[in-house]
Amino acid sequence: MNRSSTDRKRRPDAVTVDHSASPGISSHGDSASIGVEEFSRRRQKLLKKMGKGGVAIIAAAPVKMRNREVEHPYRQDSSFLYLTGFPEPHAIAVLVAGRPEGEYILFCRKHNPEVERWCGRYAGQDGACQIYGADEAFAIDQVDKIMPGLLEKAKRVFHAMGYQSDLDTRLTDWLNEVRKRYRTGAHTPVDFVALDHVLNEMRLIKNRAEIGVMCHAARVTAAAHRRAMRLCRPGMTEFQIEAELRHEFMYGGCRETAYPPIVASGNNSCVLHYTANDAELRDGDLLLIDAGAEHEGYAADVTRTFPVSGRFSKEQRAIYEIVLAAQHAAIRQVRPGSPWNAPHDAAVRTLTRGLVELGLLKGDVTTLIRQDAYRKFYMHRTGHWLGLDVHDVGDYKTENKWRQLKPGMVLTVEPGLYIPSGTRGVAKKWWKIGIRIEDDVLVTGAGNRVLTEAAPKTVDDIEALMAAGGR
Repeated sequence: MNRSSTDRKRRPDAVTVDHSASPGISSHGDSASIGVEEFSRRRQKLLKKMGKGGVAIIAAAPVKMRNREVEHPYRQDSSFLYLTGFPEPHAIAVLVAGRPEGEYILFCRKHNPEVERWCGRYAGQDGACQIYGADEAFAIDQVDKIMPGLLEKAKRVFHAMGYQSDLDTRLTDWLNEVRKRYRTGAHTPVDFVALDHVLNEMRLIKNRAEIGVMCHAARVTAAAHRRAMRLCRPGMTEFQIEAELRHEFMYGGCRETAYPPIVASGNNSCVLHYTANDAELRDGDLLLIDAGAEHEGYAADVTRTFPVSGRFSKEQRAIYEIVLAAQHAAIRQVRPGSPWNAPHDAAVRTLTRGLVELGLLKGDVTTLIRQDAYRKFYMHRTGHWLGLDVHDVGDYKTENKWRQLKPGMVLTVEPGLYIPSGTRGVAKKWWKIGIRIEDDVLVTGAGNRVLTEAAPKTVDDIEALMAAGGR
């Protein structure tokens, strides 16, 4: 809701602005950027769900220290980012449904020339309104003074309890302050609603703007995996390949990785969350890379596995083809109306059948699946939601049933097989083979779209790219 400052009743210490044409955040429909109108649309959708008398409170992520006087690179809380687009710490966003003075209030740091000389300029209250679309903005040190007055008029408070203990404590203090005013007619809210549950359902379905941003992250990620394949040689180290991935991410405009990259060669490829990335690449080994770029907070998540030497051995190829067939079977199940677990079931059946054909499992496929025999080689699920978090929000079951897929959902599809050295009952020729193939898949009205298909994954395509080499 946009109102000019002349139409509002406002506190003397507030900043307000008509932000119908706010600069700063892209608002020109760029497929790789989310505009200020999109954040406003999300807030309006939430306000409608809250109803009159509803107040939502959400805080920015805290700053975390890396070591003495050095901070970790700052990454905004995903839900705060989803609603505001505001990238700074030390901020609290408040939505007040039906408030005449403005429904979106942002508390943030005020300008401090001395601090900004060292750390760069903040948005301040002017920027909060003019760039990020707040109806009103106050200095963060005013929040304890102003919030009780907002809460005493509320019927329902939407808050994600338990995620940030500091905000939980402050909310309790604000409510206690309201209770002290009962003789003036003030009253505390009657209902407290889990904000994360409401937001998670909103975040689960991606719209056109979000899909555009995710496509950009996917394109850059695919380019990075191609780069790794071209440059990989025996004698390099895992961290040198990681450096090439990070180079491509940043060169493509993705300043951050969506998660710590996994660059795992040889027996390391059988460690699911390996991140040491410090071993030497050896001829004859496989290299498993699980790495994704982040763009405007949205993640890509891709895994490719390929031979360090550029050519798969007979055994490596046999296992690889099983995993690839399992991924194809799983992706075919990604379509509207399909239950969440359908891709996993399809992958498990294909993997188990392939393991029986190779003699790594013995028995009837259906019986082996029922006995979880495949878990000796495949111990994780086939995918997860993807979005602002690499393991994004959203329930997988509703009313104790697997949720049905809908257009706009984005998920990963990532079957694998892992046979570490020393696996009992398995011939040595199969040892040190760890293979995972992962893509990001959008559910569409007609079926699905693989966002990361530009990263090669057939044996022939991988070997041809590696043979071509070069930068």
